[in-house]
This record gives sequence, structure tokens and C-alpha cells, in this order.
Amino acid sequence: MALCTNKLSVDHRLLHHLIVHQLLPTGGVYAKLSWMQAFLMWCIISKVEFCYPLLMLHTMVRAFTQKKSVLPFGSILTKIFRHHEVRLEGEIGMKLKKEDTYNKSTLNRMGWKKQGGIWTYCPKSDQGQRVEREE
Repeated sequence: MALCTNKLSVDHRLLHHLIVHQLLPTGGVYAKLSWMQAFLMWCIISKVEFCYPLLMLHTMVRAFTQKKSVLPFGSILTKIFRHHEVRLEGEIGMKLKKEDTYNKSTLNRMGWKKQGGIWTYCPKSDQGQRVEREE
């Protein structure tokens, strides 16, 4: 039984968003929280260490075995390869998509507004109360 992400607190929704787009990229619907996503959220919130390289490898093997899938972690692997001076000649570079970067406009699209140095979650009228977070 999967948990609906709209039941999560604002902070946990932001963490879930980072997990599904950066740490554990998935395709499709983001409205349900998988057991692995919940485990990663628990590890991060509880400051429990986990083996991210093993998680990456498991995710890449799973993607490789599926018929319609792309290899995840492209931008992370590129940074690692460049750091270790792996030659990437002949590879076709791709520009990052808008949803693959996090900046002020990303947070604004998610409903966060910066007011007087404090990031405030400003939900639509039917989504509940405001939550303030210091930077």
C-alpha cells in the first residue's frame, strides 16, 4: 500500500521532490510514495547513513533490464567522470532539463516565496496554511 504524497508535510514534499528527481530518478507518477523513497526520506531525516553508490547501481541495473527506460544519473555520472578525468570524447552532450536544476525559480514553481529573507510556503487557497522556514 503506497502513501499519497499529498499527505506529506511541506518539508517532506520538498524532500520527496529532490529524491524522485535527483537521488532516485523515476519516471511516471510522483503522487505515490514508494517504500524505497520512504526509506531514503527516513534515512535523510534521521541522519542514518546509506550506501548511495549501491543504490545507484541497483537503480541502473533495474533500468537496464526494462525495455523502455533510460539510464539514470547522467549528470551525476558526468561530474564523477570529469572529476576523475575520464575521457568523454565522442559522447553526445545534452542540456539539463528545467526540472533537473534547483534554483529560486524551481522553489517559486513549487509554491515557495522568499519574503524578507525567509522562504515561506504559500499554498493555493485549498491547500492549507503557510509555513515559514529560515534560510
